[in-house]
Amino acid sequence: MMAAPTQHDTGQPGGRRRRGRRGRSRAMSEINVTPFVDVMLVLLIIFMVAAPLMTVGVPVDLPDTAAEALPVETEEPLTITIAADGRLVLMTTETPPNELIPKLRAIAAERVTDKIFLRADGAIPYERVMQVMGALNAAGFRNIGLVTDTGGPTLDNADG
Repeated sequence: MMAAPTQHDTGQPGGRRRRGRRGRSRAMSEINVTPFVDVMLVLLIIFMVAAPLMTVGVPVDLPDTAAEALPVETEEPLTITIAADGRLVLMTTETPPNELIPKLRAIAAERVTDKIFLRADGAIPYERVMQVMGALNAAGFRNIGLVTDTGGPTLDNADG
């Protein structure tokens, strides 16, 4: 006589099949985004802290003015700074006055626009600022923006 099929028989009808390899180590069908979000938040915080430090690093006491800010350009702005002690700094590199015009001519040949920003400490004599502006003009930069702090006097009767 034949014995009745048991639950552990694999090939018999009505019996349960044992779980094979597939049952133990199934592939995950979902992506865990928690580590990705954690990394993105850390990077966001790092960039938020580092962004203010990416400005030109020469300390200058800019004069105040009531003029509006210039519109933002697509090209990185070229900046020259006249520090309080009279040093000339092109972007972040200190430049001797006799090398300024040749360096600016080389830069102007590679740039799309002729816009340059001039930052001068408020204690610098006007004559020195005009000398540097003349050098900028001689180097081919006709569009010179003077950088100031906003919120200064307007020189009308309302402000005194």
